[in-house]
Amino acid sequence: MHRKFIALVVSTAIAVTGVSASQARAADAHDILGGLAAVAILGAAIHHYDKKKERRRQQEEHVSRNPIHPYPIPQPEPNRHGYPKPRPLPQDIARYNLPSQCLREAEGYRGAGPVLGARCLSRYYKYSESLPEQCKVAYWNGERTRSAYEPNCLRKYGYKVAYNY
Repeated sequence: MHRKFIALVVSTAIAVTGVSASQARAADAHDILGGLAAVAILGAAIHHYDKKKERRRQQEEHVSRNPIHPYPIPQPEPNRHGYPKPRPLPQDIARYNLPSQCLREAEGYRGAGPVLGARCLSRYYKYSESLPEQCKVAYWNGERTRSAYEPNCLRKYGYKVAYNY
């Protein structure tokens, strides 16, 4: 706004000085046309500067709508329920989450008690070597001896079964 006002004052001053000087010399038509041409050139230059500034502002707005994040943040794809998939937990926390697919009712262990299969854990849980040995149990399933982990014992050591939906 201030630049436009200053440009208006300067162009008016140039026009008035050109007209007043030409009137003093008997109003030569060439001088009047020269003054008007100078005003027109000045106006065109100001208009071009404003357009260039507007284009640059629109380009910057198009590229970066948020100055903190100049590039769009990728959004996670939704799961089958329409909610975004959660980010994975940090490893120091995720290592205490045991896969729910390894939890089963074992025939022969306290009747039909819940256990976490050792073979399943070695396949689907990359920290299976670090599980406490105190929680490892062996039971007879009617055909052979199986090894597994007691869920209640693991819970005492901070482990929990993570259910994926």
